[in-house]
Amino acid sequence: MSFRVRPATGEDFRAIYQMAKLTGGGFTNLPADRATLVAKLERSEQSFSRAEDCQASDLYVFVLEDPKSGKIRGTCQVFGQVGVVQPFYSYHVSTLTQTSPELGKTFRNHMLSLTTDLEGSSEVGGLFLHPEMRAGGFGSLLARSRYLFMKLHRARFGEHTLAELRGVMDEVGNAPFWDGLAGRFFGLTFPEADEFNAVHGTRFIADLMPKTPIYVDLLTDSAKAVMGQPHPSGRAALRMLEQEGFTFDRYIDIFDGGPTVTAPTDQIRTIREARSETIAEIRDGGPMKTLIASGRLKDFRACCASTKRLPKKGICIDREAADLLEVGVGDTVVVAAK
Repeated sequence: MSFRVRPATGEDFRAIYQMAKLTGGGFTNLPADRATLVAKLERSEQSFSRAEDCQASDLYVFVLEDPKSGKIRGTCQVFGQVGVVQPFYSYHVSTLTQTSPELGKTFRNHMLSLTTDLEGSSEVGGLFLHPEMRAGGFGSLLARSRYLFMKLHRARFGEHTLAELRGVMDEVGNAPFWDGLAGRFFGLTFPEADEFNAVHGTRFIADLMPKTPIYVDLLTDSAKAVMGQPHPSGRAALRMLEQEGFTFDRYIDIFDGGPTVTAPTDQIRTIREARSETIAEIRDGGPMKTLIASGRLKDFRACCASTKRLPKKGICIDREAADLLEVGVGDTVVVAAK
């Protein structure tokens, strides 16, 4: 596998923009808007350059790159702390139980409450893999590289991490959940609201959305049917998140109703199991297939490698991986089972 994950730079704009146009909408962290993507890349470069090793409202953008050909075929993002610059809104689905002795009946009503419960969490998101690369383990490399970066820079991230998954929408980009709820208050179609949110943020939600809980039974059947459901193209991403230990705790996206999953950062499987190793040899590698990462901030690199443990010495890695990581004998890397 000749691809590696590295921090994005301004020179990657064209490739990232072309991928953004392939998302099909509803991908808030990767909008097909030139100015927004330029601003994201500028913010990312500032985050990678920040010297203070503490949690802040950073944004780290990464790309999946073949260094030999220069091809960029994937991208992903990590946010250091959400809800700092603008509120981070979610709907929380709760249950209100009411009993009528006169009728001899108990009613359980599901309700949606607008919350900022997840404020202060870190977030993984913005993951997109070019359609021609959706085989061969590239999605796992791209997704899990974020956790290796977090492992190497743990002080920059919070106690909890979340991921928002795109919700269900039709072939032209309309979202049943939006049409059944928020769209009634904003006078915007879902594509219009999603584009506005991607460019301007969520302040308009606070200005216009009702603050009182909303009874789910008052929603349309089509809106209720998609609550907490990921877009069909996001089911594989949800499975990968669940394998890492993320769980659904009844938080859903306020726009499309997609699920938000969370995990204690230190209990994310890749972060928990990854270990530091010293490179003792570089040659044919070995029988263990691993994910491996090295470097601080702008120098971060991650790739797949063939490795072998050398007792009392460290590990042996294959030459291609060493070249992708730009490391040599004696360097320290972080390794996780593939």
